[in-house]
Amino acid sequence: MRKRKPKIKEIKPDPRYNDVMVTRFVNNMMVQGKKSTAFKVFYDAMDIVKEKTGEDEHEIWKKGLNNVIPQVEVRSRRIGGATFQIPTDIPANRKIAIGMKWMIKFARQRGGKGIAEKMANEIVAASKGEGAAVKRKEDTHKMAESNRAFAHFRV
Repeated sequence: MRKRKPKIKEIKPDPRYNDVMVTRFVNNMMVQGKKSTAFKVFYDAMDIVKEKTGEDEHEIWKKGLNNVIPQVEVRSRRIGGATFQIPTDIPANRKIAIGMKWMIKFARQRGGKGIAEKMANEIVAASKGEGAAVKRKEDTHKMAESNRAFAHFRV
């Protein structure tokens, strides 16, 4: 064993929903270390979600995030001169991180006025099983399914 494992930083729950996942999401959203701005954008998006749906915005966000989180991914592995796409299961922490990053990425690419509105639209779409982030998850799963024949090469 070479280096010691890095200490995992404890993430504090957010003030409004008292949820560690929300803080992780906001940390991923944050640009140039502006955490308070990221929180403001997230809470504004949640208010828009509440207005649009009339339901509990936190539940909708969690449902949307679960719809975006992938279960498997394909990894490239070179075997005897050929490169194979090998489907592998994703560790729990990485699943969540990927899901959050996809949701944020596709919210930023969306049309609309202001990032809060874009984020709100992506959250609502994801909770309904629609939207670009959900499509990315489905594409990833399809790719893994079609390369299932190479699963025996798994590391």
